[in-house]
Amino acid sequence: MQQPETSWSQGGRESDWTRIQAESQWDIIIAGGGITGAGVAREAARRGLKVLLVDRQDFSWGTSSRSSKMVHGGLRYIAQGDVRTTLHSVRERERLMQEAPGLVDLMPYIMPHYEGRFPGRFAFGMLLKVYDLLARRRYHQFHSATKIAERYPFLNQADLVGASEFADAVTDDSRLVMRVLHEARSDGATVLNYVSVSSSQEGDDRVLVSLRNEVTGETADVSASVLVNATGVWVNELREQRGEQANVRPARGSHIVIDRSKLPTDVSFTILHPEDQRPIFVYPWEGRTVIGTTDLDHPKPDNGEVGITRRELDYLLRLASFQFPQTQITESDVISSWAGVRPLVSGGAANSSKESRDHTVWRDNRLVSVSGGKLTTFRLIALDVLKKASDLLPEVDVDKKARVFTDAGNPSTAVGVSERQLRRLTGYYGQHAQDILTSIDGDSEALNTVADTEVLWAELCWQAKSEAVVHLDDLLLRRNRLGLLLPDGGLKHEFELKRRLQPIFGWDDLKWHEEVARYRLMWQQFYFLPSPQSEAAASTSDSGAECA
Repeated sequence: MQQPETSWSQGGRESDWTRIQAESQWDIIIAGGGITGAGVAREAARRGLKVLLVDRQDFSWGTSSRSSKMVHGGLRYIAQGDVRTTLHSVRERERLMQEAPGLVDLMPYIMPHYEGRFPGRFAFGMLLKVYDLLARRRYHQFHSATKIAERYPFLNQADLVGASEFADAVTDDSRLVMRVLHEARSDGATVLNYVSVSSSQEGDDRVLVSLRNEVTGETADVSASVLVNATGVWVNELREQRGEQANVRPARGSHIVIDRSKLPTDVSFTILHPEDQRPIFVYPWEGRTVIGTTDLDHPKPDNGEVGITRRELDYLLRLASFQFPQTQITESDVISSWAGVRPLVSGGAANSSKESRDHTVWRDNRLVSVSGGKLTTFRLIALDVLKKASDLLPEVDVDKKARVFTDAGNPSTAVGVSERQLRRLTGYYGQHAQDILTSIDGDSEALNTVADTEVLWAELCWQAKSEAVVHLDDLLLRRNRLGLLLPDGGLKHEFELKRRLQPIFGWDDLKWHEEVARYRLMWQQFYFLPSPQSEAAASTSDSGAECA
């Protein structure tokens, strides 16, 4: 069942679709190409199962490309009494940092303490001791007000008594998904984007699944022993076909991106918003500074984009103004934004920020559905899904503690590639880092970064060739994050993008201009400042919900 590694190259997606039309029987079909679906595919494929994963949009298009980019244990869950979720999360955090350095990296966090304001130094310190105990490593320490003021002079220092430092980790969530999918493919999984599960029904001893190619409109009928519904916030669309419904509560979280020179932090500040005391993070990511996230109830999502609203933008800017008054951050400093809808399994909390972040797995005959959960614990979620379906699948004896990521080895250092860049390439691409370096083929300019980002032209071109890119936004918003890091979504560099990418995609001038126009409109409406479209997508039950 081993697949050739070239099947994701240009034309590979179409070849896989043709094969699916002819090869209709699978052990497990997974609907959803976010981190949960990717994790299930990875664990199922390593067991030798015949695996097909499809997503009606692009890989990680939904929640898994729009998170806060943090691999963390959830410190606040300890305070809520949910020690189990925190324990699992911190252990998985440590595992991911060990397995994928350069992709999942340690990041210091700073919680300032102020006279008479929650949380107090000593109570918070006790919480951090428990946090470190669960991780089996000591990260936390306390800094005096003087040292913090010297280190971060732009921080609000009125009544500052000091700050607690602790640690979690940061990642590129979409690249995390892609690397897990590459691992699944290397073990034989077939993985297609822009293919939807339009319906499913129980057969005698199989689940019958109808697929639709969203690019061509073609359909295919396939079957499997198990259909895994890993569609997150859309989990009820397949369950409702069986007369079942999960109590999933969609919650929107939005972030803004500003230039690092405006707020030059090397740590993630954890700040309680002065209006509602919810924690907001202000942190470095990909050479920029990110402020987020909000937490608002969101309407039942359709298959369209979501974006930040005016209410959320103003809320985040007020936090920046309060906590970093010297920076004078305004709307004009915003480079981009993103908004994602998280699937929370509702327990009836008064607002979405109080709902549990744990996952739930349901089984309806041969349909196994999963929703909720955290980016950090995707491996454990995948194991729970397979356990739920274990009696329907071949029994395989595997090491449940096996690495998620194959050891990337030591790629040859190309001339002009720094150790930092090599570490990043190895983390983001694993064994394919060497392919990127080899693809340069004497083009010294390919080692240049795109503007002032960390993205090399060489990796962008490799992504275009090798990662099933269908639209320009797949490349600029998910395979890499130029659309979030550069003004105008990176289109100020359209000439060079066209020169390098058009031959790879095989698009004529008309197709290129259509893709640019599509991407520009999408970016302006949903990845920049609030727009009528982003307001309309979010319009329902915002009133009364917390905006953080």
